[in-house]
Amino acid sequence: MRECVAAFIIKEESILLGKRSATRAFYPDVWDVFGGHQNPGESREDALRRELFEELGITPTRWIFLLTADEPNPTENGRGQYHFYLVTAWEGAPQNLQPEEHAAVRWFKFERAVNLPFAHPLYAEFIKRFSK
Repeated sequence: MRECVAAFIIKEESILLGKRSATRAFYPDVWDVFGGHQNPGESREDALRRELFEELGITPTRWIFLLTADEPNPTENGRGQYHFYLVTAWEGAPQNLQPEEHAAVRWFKFERAVNLPFAHPLYAEFIKRFSK
């Protein structure tokens, strides 16, 4: 079973999202949070730091663990678990360092973000919670 970390990166009333490239095997052409696979022997927090640095060039400095959720489509995508974090501080300026993974990286106001097509059904629910 694959283990992945995923970060809701927020500042003020906005969230940073990446539009997955249309060529991606899993969840192509939808909006996603940042993160990725946890390597064998790697802690979740180390995977979170590594993935955000590789994808965006940032180093998270403040985060909290939110929850673990199962892959919503295991028949189609295989079994997996996603470990979600809320990241509220980081060093560096987010930039799209892996355009083959994300066709676009953008900040969205919470009220606009909840209506986007997402890779995971929990995203809109979390974003609604952040806006309260």
